[in-house]
Amino acid sequence: MRLGLRLLFAFFLINGLAAFFVLRVFMVEIKPSVRKVTEDTLVETAYLLAAFASDDMANGNLAASPSTSRFARHVQAVAEQPVQIWIWDARKAALDLRVTVTDAQGRVLFDSAGQDVGADYSRWRNISRTLRGEYGARTTRDVAEDEATSVMYVSAPIVAGEQVVGVLTVSKAARAVQNIIDSSEQKMLRGGVLFLLLSAGVGFAITWWLVAQVRKLRSYAQHVQGPTLHEGDGSQPAPAAPPVPEVPGELGDLALAMDSMRRRLEGRDYIEGYVRALTHELKSPVAAIRGAGELLQDELPAADRQLFAQQVMDQSQRLQNLVDQLMQLTQLEQRPPLAALRPTTSLRDCAELALGQLQATAAQKGIHLALQGNDSAGAWDAQLVQLAISNLVANALDFSPGGSQVVVQLAPHRITVQDSGPGVPEGLMHKLGERFFTTPRPNGERSGTGLGLSIVLRIMQLHGGQLHFANTHPGLRASLDFPVSH
Repeated sequence: MRLGLRLLFAFFLINGLAAFFVLRVFMVEIKPSVRKVTEDTLVETAYLLAAFASDDMANGNLAASPSTSRFARHVQAVAEQPVQIWIWDARKAALDLRVTVTDAQGRVLFDSAGQDVGADYSRWRNISRTLRGEYGARTTRDVAEDEATSVMYVSAPIVAGEQVVGVLTVSKAARAVQNIIDSSEQKMLRGGVLFLLLSAGVGFAITWWLVAQVRKLRSYAQHVQGPTLHEGDGSQPAPAAPPVPEVPGELGDLALAMDSMRRRLEGRDYIEGYVRALTHELKSPVAAIRGAGELLQDELPAADRQLFAQQVMDQSQRLQNLVDQLMQLTQLEQRPPLAALRPTTSLRDCAELALGQLQATAAQKGIHLALQGNDSAGAWDAQLVQLAISNLVANALDFSPGGSQVVVQLAPHRITVQDSGPGVPEGLMHKLGERFFTTPRPNGERSGTGLGLSIVLRIMQLHGGQLHFANTHPGLRASLDFPVSH
């Protein structure tokens, strides 16, 4: 199950249980609370009416003519009075309070409902307790299995002087207050449903927000778990590290911890990658030097000794070139993109300096160096541009046959180096610029380090430019395209 669904389920479970228990407590308390209030009102009503009935009871009017006594007439008038009353949101259309009066023996003298006059109520709990001076109340169901038929009875003593001469009882059917209870329960149920819906909305919003923050962290982790900044093959610009996601609280601390871990892993992978590649490249020259050294320990003719000694010198120089270029590439790869510079660097000046450094090597191989085209200037690093041109020309000299020429062609924001060598197989063109990738020279040797073109590629990446290669049959053309300065 996904994290979002788990959080949403947990939120609903907690809120659902809370709503269930709260609603259950209220629902359980509503009915007894309403009945307590009703009973309290009935007690006050009973005692008040008992005080009104005490005069008629003392002078015998209730016993002699219960229906014509002053107390009976007032009660009957109130009972028959039509009413249209709204109590909050409940409508009351009739007075449903029943009043009975019994004498000291429990015989009914007056009944506002006109039903039980003359009946013996002495055995009823509320009557007997009141006659004994105790609080008398009871609840009785007309139908034993139906709680809705319950009737509440509350009695009060009728006192004449200091003697209890009768009992006044007021009663109210439970159905009279059931509407109020039902209305309250419905309101609470609607409120509970609304609470659950609002909780669902809040829970969904919180879950969505939290999952969105977690997805930011997941996306960041997925971006940094791939090849790190220096693990690529060098044929494409190194991807910039994604920004640390801005998330609050502990998730923000986790994002910072992940970024710190990324930087540490990136540095470790960078070192491990170079160590593996360097180890592979060192095997051949070290093996050659070791083999020549072992042979030089024996007695050899002068010519053979000179041959093996020269081999040791050549391989040592190869190692030196490898170390020097590797240090150059490492410095360039650790360098951030170039800041804005003034457009004062001349491509011709850089090309002339680069060709001047390689003129002796070209003359030794019998290769002519030519500089053609029109100059252009831009916001470039002069030393890096000169280094890039030098590496391209040196690479061209390695592959050009004696008696040929290497042409450096200038154009607006562009330099092209053209040689007359065998070119590069089309299937290997995409690998040009990879670290330690070399192709055999015309003499069959692999004397290069495979880092020269990697240095050129990195220089162009720092400038925001591009490096292109194309076979010209014969020869290979390498082009440096610099961005236009603004």
